[in-house]
Amino acid sequence: MEEFLRVHFIQTGLGWAGTGALLAVMFGGIGSARGIRIAASQAAGVLSEKPELFGRLLILMAMPGTQGFYGFICAVTIAMRIGLIEGVIHVPPINGMGLFFTGLSMGIVLWRSAISQGEAAAAAINLTAKRPEESGRAILIPALIETYAVVALLAAILMVMWLTKPGGLTIS
Repeated sequence: MEEFLRVHFIQTGLGWAGTGALLAVMFGGIGSARGIRIAASQAAGVLSEKPELFGRLLILMAMPGTQGFYGFICAVTIAMRIGLIEGVIHVPPINGMGLFFTGLSMGIVLWRSAISQGEAAAAAINLTAKRPEESGRAILIPALIETYAVVALLAAILMVMWLTKPGGLTIS
């Protein structure tokens, strides 16, 4: 165990970077599952009385699932940039710590935004149940929350690119 910690967290940043990547996937996935459960539970009640609305409600039920994909994209980006996919690791410990906090921060944003998006989608499902002609506008309610998940993804990708810049970081 001591050897593992020394090699992966002190000599290289692989342990830090890998843990950050996994946290982005974990929190994004947990949040997406919970958000979809919230929206799908609401949709199930509506569909029991109005099954013809399934097509309109499907998008609203699925919207909170995007955060899980964003976490996966972040993890793959980290893995590619540190050389994990090629099998040649090149990440100093300090950069690995930066990647850890990038993945953790992104994961937390994805977790919370997916749950919030599920709640907003449930409200949009209620609107669509009462006024089916407003389903197009109802999509905007959870889509506003999606904006912040996309911002987190873009910020994480930029941080990963900066932290894994060829030639390393220079501090002046």
